[in-house]
Amino acid sequence: MVDAIPHQQVGTFNHSQVGGFRCLCPWLITLVMLLMSHGLLTSDAGAADRSRPIRIGVLTTSWGPTPATAGLRDGLLELGYHEREDFVLGIRFTKGDNTDLPGAARQLVKYGADLIFATSIVAAKAAQEATHQLPIVFGGVSNPVEFKLIQSFARPGGNLTGVSTLGIELGPKRLEVFWEMLPGLKRVLFPYNAADSEHLLELNAYRDAARLLGIVLVEQPLRTEREAKTTLAELKPGAVDGILAPRCCSLNIPGFILETASQKRLPTMFEQAFWVERGALASYGPDYYSSGKQAARLVAKIIKGEKPADIPVEVNSKIEFAINRKVAQAIGLTLAPEVLFQANRIIR
Repeated sequence: MVDAIPHQQVGTFNHSQVGGFRCLCPWLITLVMLLMSHGLLTSDAGAADRSRPIRIGVLTTSWGPTPATAGLRDGLLELGYHEREDFVLGIRFTKGDNTDLPGAARQLVKYGADLIFATSIVAAKAAQEATHQLPIVFGGVSNPVEFKLIQSFARPGGNLTGVSTLGIELGPKRLEVFWEMLPGLKRVLFPYNAADSEHLLELNAYRDAARLLGIVLVEQPLRTEREAKTTLAELKPGAVDGILAPRCCSLNIPGFILETASQKRLPTMFEQAFWVERGALASYGPDYYSSGKQAARLVAKIIKGEKPADIPVEVNSKIEFAINRKVAQAIGLTLAPEVLFQANRIIR
């Protein structure tokens, strides 16, 4: 299984235990118990006792702190906040299991988070169901209005605000970039979680794009992690020309794609550069680290007393095209100079 440890490390987290957490970080439980014993626990981040740091609970389906989480932390530092003095971060991650998110969100509320930072639509929905009082800030979410996270970008309403990305909207362009990189691309496998609403939106976007490009989109719905691992491992040689990865991290599909692609020397296209650093051929999509830094400004407004309902949702329009040349060489692929020229990042 592929670990999901971002290149930007978040110091508050215990990285030695990545992949093994199923509960809140021990430091957070200890801190909350101490605060409760002194009567300092409150559910209003804007009105929280400033004699202690704001507790930010991060909710994610990843295997640890994500690029967006690292961006949030670094953004707060750049705004002049001091870690451990002004804010602390505690993470609750579910290792690709969307069904664990509601319980994880309830635990963040139970153990005294002042604010929840959600890194995906499914995480934001779980947080929204867990609390109508605590402020929730999302990062890296597409279509927040369509998913009823907010009423509108200008006036979110409720207890949520955040940063929206163009991850799903960029799907057709992502497939087009993949096609331009590989002139012989005819059949592309898209494995996805059949129960993940984000994956289903991606699927619809890719269907239309594949039709226009003359590509056969080989759709592979998956329902369990075991099925995802087995299906990808049993992919027959020559069955497809490349693999298009869904958004992170349902059923650990992206991780299994990396394993299969490495073994069968298949080109892959992901949404995040995070995966290119770990063995994917290429990625095209939002810069989620920047989304986290952008979200830090919204968190700062909440800390100062503003309500999420009154803080407009922002859009991160920063797009990143990354290529791993080592992977290209390993699978015997020669990339055209014009393709390399377009890349924002080239990993050599």
